[in-house]
Amino acid sequence: MTAESIRRVGMIGLGKMGNPMCRHLRKAGFEVTGTDISEAVRRNLEAAGVKTVATASEVAAASDFVIVVVGFDSEAETAILGPNGVVAGAHPGLIVGVASTVAPRTMTRIAARLHGTGITLLDMPLTRGEPAAEAGKMLTMVGGDEAAFAAVKPALNTFADAVFHVGELGAGQVGKMVNNLILWACISANHEGFRLAEALGVDPGRLRTALVESSASNWAMKTQIQNQPMPWAEKDMRIVLGEADKLRLSLPLCGVVKEVVKSVKYERGWPTPEEPD
Repeated sequence: MTAESIRRVGMIGLGKMGNPMCRHLRKAGFEVTGTDISEAVRRNLEAAGVKTVATASEVAAASDFVIVVVGFDSEAETAILGPNGVVAGAHPGLIVGVASTVAPRTMTRIAARLHGTGITLLDMPLTRGEPAAEAGKMLTMVGGDEAAFAAVKPALNTFADAVFHVGELGAGQVGKMVNNLILWACISANHEGFRLAEALGVDPGRLRTALVESSASNWAMKTQIQNQPMPWAEKDMRIVLGEADKLRLSLPLCGVVKEVVKSVKYERGWPTPEEPD
């Protein structure tokens, strides 16, 4: 397929990321079909001109390009490979992009199951969070076939203002892992630094105004993302540590960061999504 031929985009998962992504695609003139396990979520999006259906297989049948943006690896695999998944409704030439943050080995596992189906698989995890999703200013790192990437890039540009092809299938998820490790390390350092300032009688808010202009500045500090709930932090770090263990690679900072972020969430009463059984 070419960029000109892809006009029908499907979305599996219509939550805080998938919902605005659908709206941006629709506004840009794409024909959008979406699904979510929640009927109420589906009804809500229909008001924005997005056609919704009950199953991922129906999304696949109505689409040239299907984006999967669900919470966990197991959900992504079920959405694509399950009884009512993408494969059940797929047609030759279909491109599937996994926008969920999953382990690189999950992409490899899905790709092996798709061999011979005529489906092209890309990984395209998203960064910058929910505010960027609403603004259409996310960043995505894409791994997989370059021709497929070129074909879907105009669709990606409707909700992401930074779109990069970073290598073969799985490379996008590796990029997201590295992004997450560095991001959570910055969040942890910011948290401890401002705790120190407060303990010494300095107002953290006033200090932050200075620090965002200093050599200590970082994206997390500028956006104050550490003041927002961080539902996926532990999952992000589990993926990083799991890949490192498989490679027998020691990442001691990652383990510390995971515990710091967990303690912040416990302290503030922020929830952590549970992977479905």
